[in-house]
Amino acid sequence: MFYEITEQLLAAYARQLHEEEKSPHTIQKYLRDVKAFGRFSGCVFPGKETVLCWKEALSRSYKPRSANSMLASLNHFFSWMKWKELRVRSFRIQEELYEREERELTRKEYMKLLRETRRKKDRRMEMILQTLGATGIRVSELPYITVQAAGKGKAEVRCKGKLRQVWLPGDLCRALLRYGRERGITSGPLFVTRSGKQMDRSNIWREMKKLCGNSGVSPQKVFPHNLRHLFAKIFYQIEKDIVKLADILGHSSINTTRIYTKESGRARRRMIERMGLTVYTT
Repeated sequence: MFYEITEQLLAAYARQLHEEEKSPHTIQKYLRDVKAFGRFSGCVFPGKETVLCWKEALSRSYKPRSANSMLASLNHFFSWMKWKELRVRSFRIQEELYEREERELTRKEYMKLLRETRRKKDRRMEMILQTLGATGIRVSELPYITVQAAGKGKAEVRCKGKLRQVWLPGDLCRALLRYGRERGITSGPLFVTRSGKQMDRSNIWREMKKLCGNSGVSPQKVFPHNLRHLFAKIFYQIEKDIVKLADILGHSSINTTRIYTKESGRARRRMIERMGLTVYTT
């Protein structure tokens, strides 16, 4: 049996994802991954052997988590098409016990990035960094940060079929309202392009990377989701309440939240050192 992926099929699949109330970002990702497989297979493929070859190709080009994410998109597409015999298993990943230090953004480094935005007089990026850092929202949720939300001190965020309230600190609200007045934004989303369009996540990512050189912060640590990690880590250090944190971040499962509460290897070493169970002898 031959299987074929056509443009009409992809259009119908996009409608199905929309009906499932997937976020625009998720829809784009699923379609991007299915199209990538289509290019690999020539859009016409004989069966599971082609899918296994694709899986092997992913293992050579991507890290396991990224490859698994792409396989998950493809498996979802196959399930929708009732091609369940083509589904493949994800790569097994051994859970890391610690947060990797080379990827861990610290509060000090966050402040360095903010100082760099001020040096560059980049008010929009300064406010984006502070909004992501002070609320823990996803970069895809920035459009919900509106003039009205800043005025009320809270934003209603809809993501992945769920509606949750995000509380905005008073200092952030005042700064956002001042930013809106500076830009002549009287209503609606605060973070838009000069033409009034919503900012694209890839543009935000690129602008953040530009802050690395003069700030002295490693580019490996500077990406929007790391600000969500920083928020979660500091909240958990203060509150030690993973249930509250899961609610604030909009997680359905606490297991997802646990990823954000890992200690760095450095912090774990300091704790071990303080135990004082090593005896030096001469």
